Amino acid sequence: MASHDSIPPSKDASTTLTAVQENQTISSHGLEAMPKPHAPEANNKVHEVRPIHGWKWVVSCLSIYTTALLYGLDTTIAADVQPNIVKSLGEIEKLTWVGVGFPLGSVAIILPLGYAYGLFELKTLYLSSIVLFEAGSALCGGAPTMDALIVGRVIAGAGGAGMYLGVLNYLGVFTTLRERNFYNSLVGLVWGLGSILGPLVGGGFAVSSATWRWSFYINLVLAAVMAPFLVFYLPTNSPKPKETFASKIRNVDWVGMVLIAAVYSTYTMALTFGGAQWAWDDYRFIVMIVFFGIALIGFVVSQYFTVLTTKEHRLFPGHFLLRRSLILLFIGTSACSCTLFIGAYYIPLFFQFARSDSAIMAAVRLLPFVCLAITFMLLNGAFLPKLGYYMPWYFVAGVFMTAGGACMYTIDSGTSPSRIYGYSVLLAIGCGAANQSGYSIAAAKVKPEEIAAAIGFINVAQIGSIVISLTIAGSVFQNLAFNNLQSALAGYGFTESELRSAVAGTQSAVFRHSSDAVRQLAVAAIIKAMNSVFILTIAAGAVTMVSSVFMKRERLFLQAVAGG
Repeated sequence: MASHDSIPPSKDASTTLTAVQENQTISSHGLEAMPKPHAPEANNKVHEVRPIHGWKWVVSCLSIYTTALLYGLDTTIAADVQPNIVKSLGEIEKLTWVGVGFPLGSVAIILPLGYAYGLFELKTLYLSSIVLFEAGSALCGGAPTMDALIVGRVIAGAGGAGMYLGVLNYLGVFTTLRERNFYNSLVGLVWGLGSILGPLVGGGFAVSSATWRWSFYINLVLAAVMAPFLVFYLPTNSPKPKETFASKIRNVDWVGMVLIAAVYSTYTMALTFGGAQWAWDDYRFIVMIVFFGIALIGFVVSQYFTVLTTKEHRLFPGHFLLRRSLILLFIGTSACSCTLFIGAYYIPLFFQFARSDSAIMAAVRLLPFVCLAITFMLLNGAFLPKLGYYMPWYFVAGVFMTAGGACMYTIDSGTSPSRIYGYSVLLAIGCGAANQSGYSIAAAKVKPEEIAAAIGFINVAQIGSIVISLTIAGSVFQNLAFNNLQSALAGYGFTESELRSAVAGTQSAVFRHSSDAVRQLAVAAIIKAMNSVFILTIAAGAVTMVSSVFMKRERLFLQAVAGG
């Protein structure tokens, strides 16, 4: 029988954290070190005995893991359907937004939502996030214009972030300390599976009669199947039952919420439209940069001086910026995430241009990259807790990212697929070796009451870098590709619109109605622009290597006394 009863949190169990050096600790981590909720300690209770058992627990887990799968799926699903989207909706100059819209929605809301999970009823927030995610997916699937699709991606990203945080909160509240790492590792595994399947699913729909729109509609189908279980079998939990709703609302850092959303939005708009729709000296670009600067300064001031909030309730843990280790982990996590997503988006694009691959075939060619990335995340999770030293992982990651990026910088339209696979494997090893470890290392470097804030701090690095790197990469690629095409095809009579559409994919008149010689010139010009995108991965690798040199040579581990 369905249960609607609220299950109160148990009393805290005592946990002793021990370290070899400087009394620091680290939990065993792997793919469980995915983004965790930025929530107060009250929402991280420890049960001696799990309050849900049997088939109800199995159904509950399957339901919430499905939402983690959807979040991973939508993170990368747009990587391989962009040419089809532009062919259907046009407006190539807005193409970058298809990729960055989803993580933009996530990063703009991740801190406020994480904090909300520490204040408000868990099930209500979780289900509301799912509804928001599905609404965004429905808008994407039925989008009549590129603007509608972009809005849908942002909405889905915001809902997806809340959905993912809800999964982690449920497992944090309703599992015992002994079993929590196991269940958290499954979350990361499912998220990783979704990330792998994203380009494949998107590419499959793009070349089928269902079209690219079902890349987003599929979310509605899966959610509909799981809805009865999510609604009727998930328990409720209020982290602060004695605090009134009005008091909780007053404690929210509203100023910080508005300003952080403005920071990411204005930054993305400036670099997306700059050079494509707006000239670099256009007043609209300048105004957007000015607004970005004002919002950024405003956010820093609001967090430093706790404007209309308190130190305990502010969104961003600014005092972490005074900690060398945490800053270096922030940088390393950002660099690895940058490399991961540039590879996921631009390697398939290379094969679509250079080899005229279909969307599904281009996605298949990405498998060496994504599989090796996930494999090294797992290896890092398995061996780092045993070896204890984290600095070498970041140094090795930086070496491989730099080498892989340098190799990708040299490719041209004649580069063989086997060489591309080899280069992509180098990138994958680099970003996979350290992409997730920042979460548990950061948690080990702070006081117990600051662990949630530390994880949220690294979360901003990981998700925020997706927005920043894809925006920069998109701006570089679109502007350089257009300029290269203008130079290479001067005198052939192509219009500006035809040249810009060529950047979006091979369905342009530049490719369909031209001789082989012209097509080869166009492909070479576009691949040359793509080379410059991989400079970002070279820089990311170099930054990771340099930052690792300044990390402490310390060994960390966790010893849990209570709960096993």
